[in-house]
Amino acid sequence: MGKLKTCKTAAKRFKITGSGKITRRKAYNNHMFFHKSGSQKRRLESEPVLASGEAKRVKKLLGI
Repeated sequence: MGKLKTCKTAAKRFKITGSGKITRRKAYNNHMFFHKSGSQKRRLESEPVLASGEAKRVKKLLGI
């Protein structure tokens, strides 16, 4: 049986926490920060955990 390869694009976009959950980045967090309020910028800092259905699909892409 051949090796299971990691999808490199998925590996760059998702991060696995110590407890095994998968986190992602939020949208609207790249540029034009001077237009955004401080509360919006603080809200964008957090990395939300993926929903269970999405996590299942991403784990397959990451080779987990």
